[in-house]
Amino acid sequence: MSDRKKIIKETVKKHIPQRHLASVRIMYRIAMETFYGIKRTGLINIAIIAAMAAILTIFGALFRTSFSLSSFVDKLGDAFEISVYLKPNTDPVYMSTRLREVQHVKKITIVTKEQAWEEMNKDMDVSGMENPLPDTLHITVDDPANITSVCDEIKKVSGIENMSYAQEIAKKLQTLTNVFNTVTLFVLITVAMLTIIIINATIQLVIQSRKEEIEIMRLMGVSNWYIKIPLILQGAVYGFLGAVISLIPLNTVQKGLLKLHDFLTIPQSDFAMNIVVFCLFVMAIFFSASGSLLSIKKHLRV
Repeated sequence: MSDRKKIIKETVKKHIPQRHLASVRIMYRIAMETFYGIKRTGLINIAIIAAMAAILTIFGALFRTSFSLSSFVDKLGDAFEISVYLKPNTDPVYMSTRLREVQHVKKITIVTKEQAWEEMNKDMDVSGMENPLPDTLHITVDDPANITSVCDEIKKVSGIENMSYAQEIAKKLQTLTNVFNTVTLFVLITVAMLTIIIINATIQLVIQSRKEEIEIMRLMGVSNWYIKIPLILQGAVYGFLGAVISLIPLNTVQKGLLKLHDFLTIPQSDFAMNIVVFCLFVMAIFFSASGSLLSIKKHLRV
């Protein structure tokens, strides 16, 4: 079996250009050094990865929920129409064209006074009365946060008798969205800080345990990056594994949110979870590798 392995090894070597063979050996050694670094850390690895998974789960849950809240706000925002009542003898078609020029106006529906009177007649018998209703425009904005600014612009247009909209509800909804986004941003900053602190402390322990070995490599003229890269990769591995484990509770959050969407009949983003998972892995690996690099610069000085 050993002879067969030797033959295979020699065959593989022949097919690898000599100029690349040294690079392959260096990458192999770096990978092995990374593995040995994790092995030396021992049972502390479990605590590190568990802590990483916990803080990533909190961020991932908030980030995923923010997508659902955004969908809820968009759906509810469509119901926040601005009802614009026109003065007598004002052409609703002309006024509709005029108001479409206002920024953030998404849609305008014309309800003439004849249509409104006909609808009222269906609910109560008012056939003996003269139609007192005005022509009305129902305006939908692109974002509930823009309702107030759109109303301010509409007030400047002549030919409008009055207008109404759910002002207080719109303000509370926007406040809720702002608070949630602020909390998510705060958690993101916290995740970054905790990740860097945890990885920094871990890499410091690895550096201390390998202090003599690293010193010997430096005396032998080994490249600084050859010493740094395994430690940076070790941190990145912690981030990657923490992100993988965090997917388990996040999957439960995803199922709960999907049920809520179905119950409220609110459309959901098809790529929300994919975006969350992608950002989670990128953040975990980046912050963990950054924590390793900071620790190297602070304690290794290479």
